[in-house]
Amino acid sequence: MSASGGTKAIVAALSANLAIAVAKFVAFLFSGSSSMLAESVHSVADSGNQGLLLLGGKRAKRQATPEHPFGYGRERYIYAFLVSIVLFSVGGMFAIYEGYEKIKHPHEIEAWYWPVGVLVFAIIAEGYSFRTAIAESNQTRGKLSWTEFIRRAKAPELPVVLLEDFGALVGLVLALGGVGLALGTGNGVWDGIGTLCIGVLLIVIAIVLAAETKSLLLGESAGVEDVEKIKASVVDGDTVTRIIHMRTLHLGPEELLVAAKIAVRHDESATEIADAINAAESRIRAAVPIARVIYLEPDIYNERAAAAGTNPGKAPDAPDAPDAPATPDTPDVPATSDAPGGTGTGGGMGGGTASGAGASSEASDSSPSSAASEASAPPDDSGH
Repeated sequence: MSASGGTKAIVAALSANLAIAVAKFVAFLFSGSSSMLAESVHSVADSGNQGLLLLGGKRAKRQATPEHPFGYGRERYIYAFLVSIVLFSVGGMFAIYEGYEKIKHPHEIEAWYWPVGVLVFAIIAEGYSFRTAIAESNQTRGKLSWTEFIRRAKAPELPVVLLEDFGALVGLVLALGGVGLALGTGNGVWDGIGTLCIGVLLIVIAIVLAAETKSLLLGESAGVEDVEKIKASVVDGDTVTRIIHMRTLHLGPEELLVAAKIAVRHDESATEIADAINAAESRIRAAVPIARVIYLEPDIYNERAAAAGTNPGKAPDAPDAPDAPATPDTPDVPATSDAPGGTGTGGGMGGGTASGAGASSEASDSSPSSAASEASAPPDDSGH
């Protein structure tokens, strides 16, 4: 999702919700409808949520600092999570409380034309906001279903606005139904039931938002398509012969970290390996532009180690082998593996270790690769 697309949808939702909130409060004052009061609070909560999303987007653009070397991209996830809390507490819980009170102490709706007129106006305004969010989402959704898009989107703004607007439209229909039944039967309990349904709806949406943004906060890998593009771009068949294992992590919606151990030929010089790593980094960025932080560690692929499965440091029933001697170009790195030099598992990542020259790069870093070593790693993952 582009930042501009997300901002456009947020501003459209904010404008609609502010206008609707004022109209609903006026209708509540003239009619005394609890559904209108619940919907008024709902619109105020939604307006605050859009403000939080805009604030998160602005703060996420801050430059990286020594204390936060990977930047502030995840602030967008934090503020999206706050949106789910506000929607749950201010919107959902208040509506349930108000509905319960109206069911216990029902009263007739006065000046019925106020709530009905405002609800019709609100449905039109929310429909415009929802249409804008759908149009912006379709630019990045591709062939994904709406459920898949909400679950897999790395940028939280559009899924949040989509769910908010969808919930608002359904809530307005529920409010209109509650008011209509209360007017038709003369029983104000229906108004309270409509309010109660609105509260349950908002809580369900808040729980879905909280679950999805929590996953983003914990850290998600790149999507399957991007992972395949990165894998295809790393290997050149000359110096880089394969990927031993790889990790990806979203530092923000539009910033991806890539870390991989790559197999190189044993007879290549340090200069040739460094050139090959720099070329691989360029290919990765060309294939996946959001891959802005890249760490590549060269190693020598070992077939016996790959056959070891969960213990890649030693082949089955193989005798212990001495550690590989250090070369002038590579500093000594202690190894906890029994296999000589660095080892890898081919496709998977077991609990072994490796010693080798590691290379790292960021979007603004064009310096030669630096030495590094990798400790034991968790099982491989190839996407979201």
